Amino acid sequence: MTNRTDIPYHRAFLIILFTTIVLAIGITALWWRLHTSRTTQVEPSTGQASEAVQPPMQSMSAEQSAAPPQPKMALAPMQLSSQRMQSIGVQIGEVKYQPVNDEIRFFGNVQADERRLAYVQTRFSGWIRKLFVDATGDFVRKGQPLFTIYSPDLVTTEQEYLIAKKNQADLQQSSVTGVASGAASLFSATKDRLLQWEIPPSEIAKLDTDGKVITDLTINSPVSGYITEKNALPNMYVQPETHLYTVSDLSDVWVLAQVFQNDAGKIKPGDHADVTVDAYPGRVFSGRVDYLLPQVDMATRTLPVRLVIPNPGLKLRPGMYVNVRLKLPLGRQLVVPGSAVFHSGTRNLVFAYRGDGNIEPREVDLGARVGEQQIVTKGVRAGEQIVVSANFLIDSEAQLQAAAGAFTPPPPGAGAAAAMNAPAQTQATVELTTDPSPPHKGSNKVHVRLTSSDGMPVNGAQVTVTFFMAAMQEMGMAAMKTVVNATDKGGGVYEGSGELGSGGTWQVTVTATQNGQVIVSKHLTLNATGGM
Repeated sequence: MTNRTDIPYHRAFLIILFTTIVLAIGITALWWRLHTSRTTQVEPSTGQASEAVQPPMQSMSAEQSAAPPQPKMALAPMQLSSQRMQSIGVQIGEVKYQPVNDEIRFFGNVQADERRLAYVQTRFSGWIRKLFVDATGDFVRKGQPLFTIYSPDLVTTEQEYLIAKKNQADLQQSSVTGVASGAASLFSATKDRLLQWEIPPSEIAKLDTDGKVITDLTINSPVSGYITEKNALPNMYVQPETHLYTVSDLSDVWVLAQVFQNDAGKIKPGDHADVTVDAYPGRVFSGRVDYLLPQVDMATRTLPVRLVIPNPGLKLRPGMYVNVRLKLPLGRQLVVPGSAVFHSGTRNLVFAYRGDGNIEPREVDLGARVGEQQIVTKGVRAGEQIVVSANFLIDSEAQLQAAAGAFTPPPPGAGAAAAMNAPAQTQATVELTTDPSPPHKGSNKVHVRLTSSDGMPVNGAQVTVTFFMAAMQEMGMAAMKTVVNATDKGGGVYEGSGELGSGGTWQVTVTATQNGQVIVSKHLTLNATGGM
């Protein structure tokens, strides 16, 4: 049985539990609403919500500090008056196609051609009897006697040869089977032994003629050349491995040169080379590239290149220091004068000339530089006119105009152009505000206040506010410019209206002129709200 006194407590417990659940649900809903509202206010992708938290007015310094990173600056065209072009020394050239020959100059040393070296040795042991060439550096001709040698083994073989020859003559008519053929075979074997020992055929013929053993065999030079090594001495005992003479044929020589590794890719075997030596002024020795050695010198970062040079008259001698010039034909190429290219950090620029002082910066891709000419692979066309001097001054002016966005081509006539190109002297201070602040995409009002150096308002000036946004090729956007001519409202205040075609970072230039003279020109950066 249930106690009646427990019923009120049970009902109160249920009421308290229900009330707690309702409060928890209400607090959770309130927290979610507040969290969603705060996220909406700080989310940059919600255009109107982000604008609601911005103050109605901002100073110029605040806008500049809040501006996002600027995109890559575009190349701004410009126009200069004839007086300005003459004063900075502008000269005009032309882009054209022409045959181009590269030239590489380097140095080398003459060496003997290793493929034309001859070593003199005997294939039998013996004693040297007499030397005919006894000094290093002597010139010998092919077949010229070098020395004589006595060899017991050679004398024995010669005796066997004479006996075999006599037996062959005596037994060639023998009727006994195999006797004549055996005598002939023995004679052939002894003669082959003499030939294997490289006994000159003239000496074998002398054996046949005289029938006597030659005790002192004469050894001749195998080639014509200079004796560059000599180890032979009278009465010296020699064996087959003894190196007696080295004869160098210098009718062709090698030139071993060192080429910087950045030029190695331009050279290939067979290229023509001209060699000059200070010992023979005005004389040029022609040759060719024979081989590029595979190992780069780690200390000098150079690559050895071997050239073969014909050496008529033996004028080039091993050890000589020579000058080498390679002419490398590159074919027909698009070229500009080397002075026309301006290297600006990571970009290479050429300034195209359009006539009437119009100059357009162009970014170009470059090939090799050949003498005073520069090969261009992309960015210009044949027949175009380009600036070939004063490029640094022109690039400086182009960069300033691109950064400021203040370029306005001067109208024909020297007055306005000369005034714009002349340096301005600041005679007033300027303050710029916009309505709304910051400006947004669409219509905006600008307010300019001019004060003189003594703090007095400047009236009666012509004030121009130019908004400029550089082209963003990555996003497919062209450059945009808005010019606002502000009206004098009195008290040094000038007002005007203009349309901004996009949100984002704008370069702003405020220019004030009075009596035909620029009294102030100020460059600012403003960040406009709204989409692109």
